[in-house]
Amino acid sequence: MTDPLNPILLHAADGISAYDDRATFKTVESAVLQLWDVVDNLTRIYPPKHERYRVTIFGSARLHPEDLLYTQVRQLASELTAMGCDIVTGGGPGLMQAANEGSVIADPENLTQSIGVRIALEQEQQANPFVEEVYHHRTFFSRLHHFVVLSDAFVVVPGGIGTTLETMMVWQLLQVRKLHHVPLILVGSMWVDLVDWAERHMVEVTPPLANAVDVRIPTCVETCSEAIALLQQYQTQWQNTRVVNPQCPTPESI
Repeated sequence: MTDPLNPILLHAADGISAYDDRATFKTVESAVLQLWDVVDNLTRIYPPKHERYRVTIFGSARLHPEDLLYTQVRQLASELTAMGCDIVTGGGPGLMQAANEGSVIADPENLTQSIGVRIALEQEQQANPFVEEVYHHRTFFSRLHHFVVLSDAFVVVPGGIGTTLETMMVWQLLQVRKLHHVPLILVGSMWVDLVDWAERHMVEVTPPLANAVDVRIPTCVETCSEAIALLQQYQTQWQNTRVVNPQCPTPESI
């Protein structure tokens, strides 16, 4: 007869002993895969249409208010806010703060939103003080997906590895047609160099590694003023689409 106090017990027909390492691993693995199915199904649900055109600005967390680029990005966000746009950033310091600050400065009557989509990082403990609505994420994949769900346009100003990751994710979603009619505007010479690199090493090789049309998906501009001029056109198109078909779904996301 099996001793009920013995910790090493055979599992019942519908149960698994925690001491059965292989069976426990298989059970956890299966459960995780089923959770991914749940997540995939949830991503099929479109969020309700928002009232204002939303522009996400990606950029470096390392710049300071005294830097010229900080001032330029703050002005960029202010002008977009004056156009009636919500501003979305990663909610952290640097050029993210510049964009959120520009949004708040240009909106004394609180008619638009300054949004931050945060990630838990040891070096960034809280959202910058100009974020009016903040969302918190523990994982990069869920945060990146949230940016896609929220945004009608993406503007990328100079940044580092994180900014490049965000840029490439949006670029790929546009390439594989998981996003539609969402502009990706890259501001500054560093991004021209990136697109040129992709052209040389992905298209101008035999056999080609990418389609030439896909490499030209981002629109590169030198200045924030050029980005604003483009976004005025895109915002008008978005507004006209809403008038013609107010129930049209948001772009397909990840």
